[in-house]
Amino acid sequence: MTHKIAILGASGYTGAELVRLIAEHPNMEIVALAAERKAGMTMAQVFPHLRHMDLPDLCKISEIDFSRIDLCFCALPHKTSQEVISALPKDLKIIDLSADFRLTDPEEYEKWYGNPHTALAQQEEAVYGLTEFYRDEIRDARLVAGTGCNAATGQYVLRPLVSAGVIDLDDIVLDLKCAVSGAGRSLKENLLHAELSEGTNGYAVGGTHRHLGEFDQEFSKLAGRTVHVQFTPHLIPANRGILATTYVKGDPLSIYETLAKAYADEPFIQMLPMGETPSTHHVRGSNFCHIGVVADRIERRAIVIAALDNLTKGSSGQALQNANLMLGEIETRGLMMAPLFP
Repeated sequence: MTHKIAILGASGYTGAELVRLIAEHPNMEIVALAAERKAGMTMAQVFPHLRHMDLPDLCKISEIDFSRIDLCFCALPHKTSQEVISALPKDLKIIDLSADFRLTDPEEYEKWYGNPHTALAQQEEAVYGLTEFYRDEIRDARLVAGTGCNAATGQYVLRPLVSAGVIDLDDIVLDLKCAVSGAGRSLKENLLHAELSEGTNGYAVGGTHRHLGEFDQEFSKLAGRTVHVQFTPHLIPANRGILATTYVKGDPLSIYETLAKAYADEPFIQMLPMGETPSTHHVRGSNFCHIGVVADRIERRAIVIAALDNLTKGSSGQALQNANLMLGEIETRGLMMAPLFP
């Protein structure tokens, strides 16, 4: 059967990435694309690279007949997303790409995002969307909360290690480089070419980045105790990609073997040979995540590095992977395209 799909927030980067991926899915048809400020425009006008596709014109959310939609992707900003989703039909399958339903504790949401949660019933039913670790829950879910792209990258490195107890949980340092598309499509002074190019900088330094809420929630749940990682993200002058370099204390070979075992049957997580490190160039435009482990010169310390595309595996590709599960499709369908290189 053909699943009817709606995308809310189709004029943003993750919305465009969803269109690119879903348009090639053999069992999905995009029947509604919403973008409030660009309603009435064609996708070709907003994203000329999609002009070859036969797509519906952009509309307002209020104009969509959700009774004919099988699954809705919500690619709206946080706060807006919870307001919109709480008003959608209660039997509609939804995948939210914002931050609004990632944190299970409303107080934690308010702490990290600065405003009270207004859709508590939906928050309570939401399933965290890190596919490889919540696959069974996602398959039966009505509402799935996509992870933050930084949070996904760090978790692919650390979740198996935290679960297996092969690293010191009080000595985890995560140094992450993220491409500029991770900041969204809105105009911001610090993202102008003259401000961004030929340089890089750390941001949200000292434990203020919102994705730390996801790290705290997920790692502490796995360990059965409070786990806090030291995390600094950096903005790099690139369009796509995340490179997460993680410094941990433990036996390097045990760390490698733990990760290799955890991901042996995962189609999108690729472990590199011991001592080899990944590059964002090698995952660009794909739903793959590459992970490498290197033994540090200091005894019983290791460096674990992960690379993924923040718009694909870190967001829209992850969302389509989850949609496949929710709709009874093969999980990898529409997602096995090779990375773009160079």
